[in-house]
Amino acid sequence: MTQTSDPETTPLPPVVLGSLSPSRAADFKTCPLLYRFRCVDRLPEPPSLAATRGTLVHAVLESLFDRPAAERTLDTARNLLPAAWERVCEEEPAVAELFADDQGGGAFAGWMASAGELLGTYFRLEDPSRLEPEAREQLIEVVVDGLRLRGYVDRLDVNRAGEIRVVDYKTGSAPREAYEAKALFQMKFYALVLWRTRGVVPRQLRLLYLSDEGDTLTYAPEADELVRFERTVLAIWAAIQRAMQTGDFRPSPSRLCDWCGHKALCPAFGGTPPPFPADAALGDPRTTTRRSATPERAGQRNVISGIAVSSSVSDPCNPTSRAISGGSRSVANTASSPRQMTTTSPIRARC
Repeated sequence: MTQTSDPETTPLPPVVLGSLSPSRAADFKTCPLLYRFRCVDRLPEPPSLAATRGTLVHAVLESLFDRPAAERTLDTARNLLPAAWERVCEEEPAVAELFADDQGGGAFAGWMASAGELLGTYFRLEDPSRLEPEAREQLIEVVVDGLRLRGYVDRLDVNRAGEIRVVDYKTGSAPREAYEAKALFQMKFYALVLWRTRGVVPRQLRLLYLSDEGDTLTYAPEADELVRFERTVLAIWAAIQRAMQTGDFRPSPSRLCDWCGHKALCPAFGGTPPPFPADAALGDPRTTTRRSATPERAGQRNVISGIAVSSSVSDPCNPTSRAISGGSRSVANTASSPRQMTTTSPIRARC
């Protein structure tokens, strides 16, 4: 006899009213008009050398952990660069135009060499042969009060005690102390999603800065702090919804405007934005693919059936580290983690 589910006991899927990633939340905090250009108008942005190099280095560091521990050397990493470049070009063909005028290939060779230097800095900060990540380039998501929070984590390390370390690679320079809180916004976002899905507050959030001599920034979040951060994220979403109703996305000029690809359209610099779409809906066309992922490897990466153990969450291999503590480490059990939402999804799109 066919069994049917009891409608009174079967939980309904959460209602999703919108989606937000740490990057887009940070866009709105930095400049609401930039958020509009990216997520409402969906204006294309040409690739840059710096951003593409970051994508390339991320692709190599992801692939590096496919190798046996003994083969995770700097030479191996640098030898992975050509194949990683091919994958980047396959996923975003426009990046090849960055070197369209490079007749002799010298500019491309120098650019690839600079990516190799960033990899050298990584090996000064970590010894990948001593690490076995649980996940790399992992999509995590959860629904909170109708808002889907989602993002891709560069690396998740889990030790034998079940303690979680969230690692993110940055190919730029480490921020000055006054800007560290802004740098940690993305990591707290990830910590919140992981706490809401796993019921455990990550023990450590770790940013690896690969520019110059290299540096690390570590932070130990607490449950109470993540509750407050969740309110902040929901407040950002409420502000986005109000702006969508009124069409009022105001510019917020800063030094970052020098790197904005939409400066010519910004009223703060004499430009005129396009008319606000009558059928405006939120989206992010740039998130249909994720750096360095091929469909085959994406499937392997996102189907995680076990826990790989890192050598140590505290990682004695790191010679240069700045630690910021939110207080004593706090681990939330499942009972104290309200509103259990969706679990990790195997899809690659993000917004």
